Amino acid sequence: MPTGPEPVTVGHPATADRPPLRRRLLPVIALLLLAPWAAECSWGGFAIDDFLPVLIFLGPMYGGAAILIRETARHLGAGWPTIVLLAAAFGVLQAGLVDQSLFNPDYLDDTQYADTRAAAEATLVPGLEFSLRQAFDYVGNHIVLTICAPIVLIESFLGPERRLRPWLGRPGLAVVGVLYLFGSLLIFSDSSGRKDFLASPLQLAFAAVLVVALVAVAMLPRWRRTRPRRVRRVPHPLGVGLLVVLVRIGGDLTPGWPGVAIALALAAAAGGLIAYWSSGVRWGQRHVLVAGTAGLVTAAAFAYLVPPYSPASPAAALAGDVAVTVITVALVGGAWWRLRASPAVHVAAS
Repeated sequence: MPTGPEPVTVGHPATADRPPLRRRLLPVIALLLLAPWAAECSWGGFAIDDFLPVLIFLGPMYGGAAILIRETARHLGAGWPTIVLLAAAFGVLQAGLVDQSLFNPDYLDDTQYADTRAAAEATLVPGLEFSLRQAFDYVGNHIVLTICAPIVLIESFLGPERRLRPWLGRPGLAVVGVLYLFGSLLIFSDSSGRKDFLASPLQLAFAAVLVVALVAVAMLPRWRRTRPRRVRRVPHPLGVGLLVVLVRIGGDLTPGWPGVAIALALAAAAGGLIAYWSSGVRWGQRHVLVAGTAGLVTAAAFAYLVPPYSPASPAAALAGDVAVTVITVALVGGAWWRLRASPAVHVAAS
């Protein structure tokens, strides 16, 4: 466990002098680039020659969302429950209203994942006509890969005095907000983004209501209250990571409605355990790092077994998978090393 000064507690906005603008912009830029890479490349979705276009065209949308979510939580003095809930809202917004992949049965037909359509249709929700299995995967991957893993990685590279503090003021947030809206409109209006599909009014209303509900819950004052830390046993950070990996693998073992039920139950159980452990005095930033990046590491490990969206040469696909491994190991290993002498960080997880 890390040792050092008293733990930093999530729950109060920063009051100390802010670092220079250049130092505050560096993690912002890093998050802007890391979010799209983690969302689309880290699991093998693109060959290596497509990495740069992904960062350019999807960075404003994915990176902008990650920055806005992180800054909202940190300005409020809130912790990871708020980040996770806002990430879920973004996942629904992205899949339900922006690219509308959640409701489009033909969304993957022009990719190498066209054969997954039958499995998706096995869990259609009557009336709304979307696959609950796909919804779990789409929204879950946005929570884990697009938002949480990039945020925890960048924050772990920062010193404890900057880790939980906002990076941007109102002007910076306004710029990022415009960037996010531009990126989202680009995907919505592009034929390769929404693929000329438009969801029904009922489907759009359902997604919009769900987004508003998730944001409302994320804004509840309870996530900003400081709670006393308890003396309880906390597993080694790698034990937390093993739990997340087992949940990720176990949720994919069974198809159909039983598989969805198992995946939801495992995710809820893991979330409850992590919330319980995180209130202990021995829970530190290394636990946060492993819990937040175990899904990314798992995705990178399985990248060798899945094809990219579009056909690519074996050499380009393999080069992309190797690059994913190298980047993931460098990021996670570097963040772990950076935390070797950092103080513990309490995560407000009611």
